[in-house]
Amino acid sequence: MLQVVGAGVGRTGTHSLKLALDRLLDTPCYHMVEVLEHLDHMPTWHAAIRGEPVDWDSVLDGYAAIVDWPGAACWRELAGANPDAVVLLSTRADAATWLTSARATIMSTDDSVDPRRQDPAFEAFAAMIGDMFGAFEPQWRDDDAAIAAYERHNDAVRAEVPADRLVEWSPGDGWASLCAALGLPVPDEPFPHSNTTEEWIARRANDAD
Repeated sequence: MLQVVGAGVGRTGTHSLKLALDRLLDTPCYHMVEVLEHLDHMPTWHAAIRGEPVDWDSVLDGYAAIVDWPGAACWRELAGANPDAVVLLSTRADAATWLTSARATIMSTDDSVDPRRQDPAFEAFAAMIGDMFGAFEPQWRDDDAAIAAYERHNDAVRAEVPADRLVEWSPGDGWASLCAALGLPVPDEPFPHSNTTEEWIARRANDAD
């Protein structure tokens, strides 16, 4: 069973959260990078995004937490399947900050930004991502629509999750709120900071070489 269900969408510090939860729980935290490393998980996530019932153990067995997309697209189902887990809503300082990061990386309207989209081996991945973004907001390529969807998503999490189960976190908050929610001591080490926009772009450029 998961101890943490991440409801925050991508580009809200989720890779840093993955590293932090790996450290706190001493068990892997699921993140979009796991999908890329386990392409056999793709059909399960795609089915879940389409609203079909799935066997969560088929992709989440051995994980103690999940953050980032595609899990954030299915946060209600995951929270229901793991009733004792806290629900972690990661956000940026404001919607415009989130959109700037998303447009430069995962939600670019320029398909050439991510060379994997041109790779036939990732056809199923691209199809899943397309449906995921479409479920998030059919007009996600429009900035105003994307911002409205981001705010709508976060508002829904806050409205539907009981206050004693919800943990809100933003980059810069560090360990405190996570450790308090999980009843764990604060590590005597800096909070991990990973996958900045610059790092993401550099990594994709290397992938294209």
